[in-house]
Amino acid sequence: MSSSKPPLLENATRDLARFASAIQFSDLPKEVVERIKLCVLDHIGCVLYGATLPWTKKVAALAMAEGAAPVASISGMGKKTSVALAALVNGTSGHAFELDDIHKESIVHIGSLSPPVALGFAEAAGKGTGREVITAMVAGYEIGARVGNAATMGLFFRGFHPQGTSGVFASAAAAARMLNLNAEQFQHALGMSGSQAGGLMAAQEGAMVKRFHSGRAAQSGVYAALLAKDGFTGITDVLEAAYGGYLTVYSDTPNAKRLTDGLGREWETLHVGYKPHASVTSIHTALDGLTEIMRENNLKAGDIAKLETGLSPMTHVHCAWEYKAQGVTAAQMNLYYGLAVTAIDGMAFTEQYKESRLKDPAIFDFISRVSAFVDPEIEKMGAPYRHAARVRVTARDGKVIEKLLHHRRGSPENPLKPEDIEYKFRHVVSGCLSKANIDKAVKLSAELDKADNVSELLALMAAPVIAN
Repeated sequence: MSSSKPPLLENATRDLARFASAIQFSDLPKEVVERIKLCVLDHIGCVLYGATLPWTKKVAALAMAEGAAPVASISGMGKKTSVALAALVNGTSGHAFELDDIHKESIVHIGSLSPPVALGFAEAAGKGTGREVITAMVAGYEIGARVGNAATMGLFFRGFHPQGTSGVFASAAAAARMLNLNAEQFQHALGMSGSQAGGLMAAQEGAMVKRFHSGRAAQSGVYAALLAKDGFTGITDVLEAAYGGYLTVYSDTPNAKRLTDGLGREWETLHVGYKPHASVTSIHTALDGLTEIMRENNLKAGDIAKLETGLSPMTHVHCAWEYKAQGVTAAQMNLYYGLAVTAIDGMAFTEQYKESRLKDPAIFDFISRVSAFVDPEIEKMGAPYRHAARVRVTARDGKVIEKLLHHRRGSPENPLKPEDIEYKFRHVVSGCLSKANIDKAVKLSAELDKADNVSELLALMAAPVIAN
């Protein structure tokens, strides 16, 4: 049946596999290396904080009950298991509190997929230079982002979670690169990944399983690469197949050209952004706009009579649903809750999403003054501006203040500085690591490309964190 239809983009899976299997550290532009080192630091903060959370602990207990050979560490827990099970836990942990990096176009948080897989294989092998690990991570970022780009927002609008679907290709690529698979084996690893993709967006309304999507994608990538190394075969045209291929199944508006556009010249890794707020990225611009208005006009939460937010269609569908205190996940995905804690506390970070805050009457009172709508001007801007937000505040004295922000802080268009990412890291792990180990993590991440062995960094990440 598939042979009667032309592929979406001939040999796309093969070409991606050839590129990623051949890439060397010397091929990487300096700015790509620097970006990955920041991604590693951000990942360490996310995974260690995530190790303190109950949903991560449940997944870790499941993994440890398997009794696998202890070769790879579960970050922040002082325990070891197999590479695949460590990836399951660490991928879950990295995505456990909506703090992980994001590639905007693909909608994939690759920092919870590529780093834990590459580091797990390095530990299991008992060797691995920083340059080898960086190269494998870049392979994951490039392949995962390109698959997500090609799937477009059509995948999301169909109700699939990009982290669990497109994300599996990122972890498979990082794993395949760490195993030094040849181009054919690499292609089979990618070919297995599409069949393991999964994750439904309904999980955002309160379910712990949203975090698990990331862990399963990381684990599935490991399995795909290990099987490919042993001669197991996958779908060789998994991405472009016209019938039953990844893009045609998961997206109703695929753009297959995005798989290979500028391959080897344009680095998707450079389009990764970071999160200054502990919430879904789509609402960050609205939070930024409200913060700016309140600061510039010396407003408190009680001074605001009405708050209106204009959004892209995607952000409106994704985040502007009625808040009902369903759980931490739901609060982090919800526009109204994020705006409320930003107005009341001046921030939306880890403390604002504690279980104890979710039913705060002051939050519900503020939410009663908030509304959201699809903004026609933002809608006309198209997909590149899906995070744009119009924030209109009506103060109790009748004054109306409005801001239209096109890009959130932390996006590639409005980037955080390296010192901002370090500040975020130090804040995230302040309750998890000693001051000495925080300083050490910053130093080891910054010097990763010079490390002859990543064992020191792995040991720091493996040690049990302070209970949160």
